[in-house]
Amino acid sequence: MDSASGGTVGAPDEARGTDPADSRTVELAARVEKGDRRAVARALSVVERADTSSRALIALLFPRTGRAHLVGVTGVGGVGKSSLIARLVTEWRRRGKRVGVVAVDPTSAATGGALLGDRIRMEELLADPGVFVRSMATRGAGGGLARATIDATRVFDAAGYDVVVVETIGVGQDQLDVGQVAETIVVVEAPNLGDDVQALKAGLREIADVYAVNKADTGSTDRTVATLRAMLALEGDRDWNPPIVKTSAATGEGIAELADAAEVHLAWLARSRRRAARRRERARAELRRLLQEQLLRDLLGRVGDPDLTAATTAVLGGTDPYRCASELLRRYHG
Repeated sequence: MDSASGGTVGAPDEARGTDPADSRTVELAARVEKGDRRAVARALSVVERADTSSRALIALLFPRTGRAHLVGVTGVGGVGKSSLIARLVTEWRRRGKRVGVVAVDPTSAATGGALLGDRIRMEELLADPGVFVRSMATRGAGGGLARATIDATRVFDAAGYDVVVVETIGVGQDQLDVGQVAETIVVVEAPNLGDDVQALKAGLREIADVYAVNKADTGSTDRTVATLRAMLALEGDRDWNPPIVKTSAATGEGIAELADAAEVHLAWLARSRRRAARRRERARAELRRLLQEQLLRDLLGRVGDPDLTAATTAVLGGTDPYRCASELLRRYHG
């Protein structure tokens, strides 16, 4: 998200391959940097389009990023992530922090629509001028994240929000892109949702910085906590041992402790110089993703329908698809 943010990269220009900003974009960026809520809303709409104006806006805002604490909150459906985030945001506001929330909802493969129900669950936050909640649809992007999520977090960061939360659905082993966006990742578990199986997934062990075992008010979280502790014990010593916090979005139990755990993790990142290392990793991952997208777009722009039709016919006639794809690459990409 704020991927390699924190460094001044200079003004955008065509020589660098960025899109020159028009006067309206320059004005919008200036208003965002002042924390103007209407400008933030407009900027978020711009980055969702992911077009030339979006790139020009981010080029202007990027040097102002790198200050926010980027917190990813993820977990399977039904664990109460949105309600838990609402409680967390209230706690951060009590501590004087401005908070932006990017709630990523999956897009229906059949209709292209998304639920975008997080605003309903966080409705009580919307009247607070120190909180901004934005729902985004994935629009087919993999990993549970919208393509514009990274740039949305940059808008919040440049606008001076102290904490930026990214909520995403799904923590399967193919749903880990939140690890390329956030600095502190909170994995939310809940009892009676197959948590023993979920807890043992390798993906969770790789990305979790803090575990929140939600719905503690039900009195049935102890088994989940024990399973997580056993899993962590099997791994032995590690640079950072993820704390396990029992929480209840219904009663507020453990919310302050969860906020403390996120702040302790951020302090550890800074103290161990891992924050800079993670930013480098995120920057590299983002560059690879952008290169892949641009190269694919360029290649598909060169390969015409007749070529694809001929290759398809060859595959149906018995030529293996790897050979056909390789021939197309050689023909149009050197």
